[in-house]
Amino acid sequence: MAGIVYYANYLKFIERARSAFVRNLGIDQNDLRKRHGTIFAVRKVVADYLKPAIFEDQLTVVTSPQSVTSARLILNQDVMRRDMLLFRAEVTLVYLSPSGRPLRLPSAVLVAATVGAVKLAGTI
Repeated sequence: MAGIVYYANYLKFIERARSAFVRNLGIDQNDLRKRHGTIFAVRKVVADYLKPAIFEDQLTVVTSPQSVTSARLILNQDVMRRDMLLFRAEVTLVYLSPSGRPLRLPSAVLVAATVGAVKLAGTI
């Protein structure tokens, strides 16, 4: 109503960017779920709303690995309007078995995130 993007939409924006990030690592999440029943899940989100986005803004989400262990991947996700930072989140991802128990991250994720070479930006 105020002409600004509703706060919960930022979580949708970064979700799409996270899925693209994992896909860019060479991981097919649909295939993992269908073949093994395993999924990536968000364990924790720390969000900081810095400035509002306005409807019709061209926004970019930049996703980069912050740290990785055998069991979790912590990502930094920034939502930008040109060079202006609007929203920042620190997101912890875990990898779960079909019963919901934590598993070791797939080796492709460990290698790519450890190297830190993958940084994905996408316009939403």
